[in-house]
Amino acid sequence: MDLSYWRTVSLVTLWQVSASICYYTVFAATPFFRDEFGLSGFEVGLIVTTLTLGYAVFLLPLGAITDRFGERRTLSLGLVGLAAGTFLVAGAPTYALLLAAVFLLGSVYSTAMPGTNKAVYDSVSPGRQNMAMGIKQVGVTGGSGISALLVTGLAGVFFWQIGFLIASGVALVVAVGFYLLYSGEGGGTTTYPDLRGLANNRPYVLLAASGLFLGAALFTTTGYTVLYVEESIGASVAFGGVVLASVQLFGSGGRLLGGWLSDRLPGDPRTRIGGILLVQTLASAVLFIVVAATSTPAGAGIAFAALGFFVLGFTGVYYSCMATVVAPDEMGSATAGCQLALTSGALVAPPAFGYLADVATYRASWSLLAGGCVVAAVLVVAVIRSDPPVGETAMAE
Repeated sequence: MDLSYWRTVSLVTLWQVSASICYYTVFAATPFFRDEFGLSGFEVGLIVTTLTLGYAVFLLPLGAITDRFGERRTLSLGLVGLAAGTFLVAGAPTYALLLAAVFLLGSVYSTAMPGTNKAVYDSVSPGRQNMAMGIKQVGVTGGSGISALLVTGLAGVFFWQIGFLIASGVALVVAVGFYLLYSGEGGGTTTYPDLRGLANNRPYVLLAASGLFLGAALFTTTGYTVLYVEESIGASVAFGGVVLASVQLFGSGGRLLGGWLSDRLPGDPRTRIGGILLVQTLASAVLFIVVAATSTPAGAGIAFAALGFFVLGFTGVYYSCMATVVAPDEMGSATAGCQLALTSGALVAPPAFGYLADVATYRASWSLLAGGCVVAAVLVVAVIRSDPPVGETAMAE
């Protein structure tokens, strides 16, 4: 593979790692938020919902802006905004201001998927795109894993906000480096999302619908892993941080393997990539039930690692599947729409999960996510069986 390929992939992945460290500090810090502000499980879920609401509200506008002005500017400015949002979360003196800060943090993180996906499909040649997507998506789980260790590990030595401050500083440095070194495509002529065209694309709509349930599973898992390990399993917060980091580590492995298989398996791209996504979805459903049945720290560690491989490992394949049903010039807007679907699922699921844990049991909460994955699997089958209404798709043969 040539130097240009690795330059692009490395810079985009580094950007994604830095951005995800900032964004996922919120998920790792849920026990500290609970203790600092005296929150219930439901109120902890509202923090995750507010974070993803900011993400969801700005996805479509920033997807269109990315198509219009290019990923170099939007990603660089987005990372500066993430640094500022992370700093504000650390300094929030009340629960209400904490919600405002996490909303800001989520809103600027919405530059991530449209910008990084556009960078991959604009700058990487066909035949290498799926693997590049898998590597880039490792930046999400890698950044999240780093944030879990950063926040939970340093809190016992210093104070719980220290991880947020470090993440903010790293983001500023990487933002400057990315702007100076990245030399990808500029903007285009799209000024707003082609919502009508995307709405008439049946397999795209079905895939986005599956994303509602997949996003609910992904974001709720990362939001409640540390709390579940502490409250239900009886382990320490630090051990919960290690478990969350292992979830992200194995999720990274799932993303790499999914990208590699998407490039290497024979057959029609939509069929082979959709088939991989189907396996990941069904395996996630089964492993949610396994997690609900664990009762020891060792068992929880193993079960969560396996769950992470699938439920956090699907996103690269999800976007590769999207690229098999949309046109090349719709990638920014289409990515924003699919990411909006993922985050919309996370608007409702975390508070529902926390409410069930408060009034019933965690087993009921995990079973809720398992049921959602089964519904997602049915929708993925429909995507595989539907033909896209576009002549040329972003995923070249």
